[in-house]
Amino acid sequence: MANPQVRDRRTPPPPAAGGLDGFFQITARGSTVARELRGGLATFFTMAYIVVLNPLIIGTQTDSTGKFLGGGAAPNLAMVAATTALVAGVMTILMGVVANFPLALATGLGLNAFVTFGIAKLPEMTWADAMGLVVIEGLIITILVLTGFRQAVFHAVPPQLKTAISVGIGLFIAVIGFVDAGFVRKSFGGPLGELGVGGFLVGWPLLVFVLGLFITVVLLVRKVRGAILYGILSATVLAIIVESIGKIGAQKNDKGELVNPTGWGLNVPKLPSSVASTPDFGLLGDFNLLGSFKAIGVISAVLLVFTLLLADFFDTMGTMVAIGAEAGLNDAEGVPPNSERILIVDSVAAMAGGAAAVSSNTSYIESASGVGEGARTGLASVVTGVLFLLATFLAPLVAVVPYEAATPALVVVGFLMMQQVREIDWDDLEIAIPAFLTIVLMPFTYSITVGIGAGFVVYVLIKLAKGKIAEIHPLMWVTAALFVLYFAIDPVKSLLGVG
Repeated sequence: MANPQVRDRRTPPPPAAGGLDGFFQITARGSTVARELRGGLATFFTMAYIVVLNPLIIGTQTDSTGKFLGGGAAPNLAMVAATTALVAGVMTILMGVVANFPLALATGLGLNAFVTFGIAKLPEMTWADAMGLVVIEGLIITILVLTGFRQAVFHAVPPQLKTAISVGIGLFIAVIGFVDAGFVRKSFGGPLGELGVGGFLVGWPLLVFVLGLFITVVLLVRKVRGAILYGILSATVLAIIVESIGKIGAQKNDKGELVNPTGWGLNVPKLPSSVASTPDFGLLGDFNLLGSFKAIGVISAVLLVFTLLLADFFDTMGTMVAIGAEAGLNDAEGVPPNSERILIVDSVAAMAGGAAAVSSNTSYIESASGVGEGARTGLASVVTGVLFLLATFLAPLVAVVPYEAATPALVVVGFLMMQQVREIDWDDLEIAIPAFLTIVLMPFTYSITVGIGAGFVVYVLIKLAKGKIAEIHPLMWVTAALFVLYFAIDPVKSLLGVG
């Protein structure tokens, strides 16, 4: 009897995959076109909120001269939304085509707030000056990729710390889901957070979140393909029905003031009066590359670029590791395929976001929702990117999905990513303690960068204390030192006499 493991030489080899399958390696990665389409849809729906949220953060604030983004005397949120969607669409498609990786990009939350409140409002600074700093940061990080430094740092990180980064991000996005839905809220004068309002689940929007989560979990355990996407769509339909009957309204008014604690968190789910609108891309090119150096001085500008750089540098590394691990694409060292291309596209996205005046664009961990739907290739990113481009015209439809309908997906994906925690050797304290700090500090500080930084610094300190200096990669020394500077940035500024 012939050995079934040995192919008969007389049998012609299977034809090489061509076309769409061959370009994206869909079959080779164990996926299908249908899964990639579902994955792209799921990723878009879980991060489409940025088209609405970014304008509320950077579009409603003035710079130090009293001007709104775009130079007007009044906010132009539609212009910010359209440009936000445009850059996200172009860069996400680029990620899919160039890097063939299921990772979507858009304006970075946290980074946009830092640009708004930490840069644009500094004395003599304009929005154009602030966006110029973002372009410079993107340019520097691109150079670091092209010279191989960024990849070298990535390879220097111990595999179990990379796993901890993935687990920490999983816990982080689950917390994001609970908080954005209002299931967990800040508690003033008490613990870090509390259940709902005053310790109770009140309001119909929270019921929509709970039911959406329940539907998604049931579909998931029953192994229904498309469970996450169907959960989002089901919760959205339910939300529209609830709002049409109850007329609940939003939590905050037009000024951002909390007026209705039991209302919808961001979008009020209702069928729009119009489906399409003409996009305004007037923000493109609205940046001043070197204006900040004249406005606040060279030292202050350099320190701001450093802060942006370090956050962007490690956020994306952590995100791509987490996505690759969840998709089963990482190699034995925890490195995703085409990692250099992934980092190049992400670096260019930072520049593109600044050049388009919508703040640095970066990789989104919400891409994990698409991976949860089976996405394994860049085709899913292309789908997500096309939907973002359509969103520039279909902004009214994007605003239909509320937080409460999209966030159950984040909670479920957080669980899926947390399962990797078993790969960490918890009996080895030299790796377990840094891994623990990496995992818990991400959700507790609401920062991927802080979690990674704490893990790196403590890892180096423990090895140093144990006299195992030879086990510390030279680049781990460099990155740990940079993180110490990052954490001590305010004392450093005071020492140098800058604001």
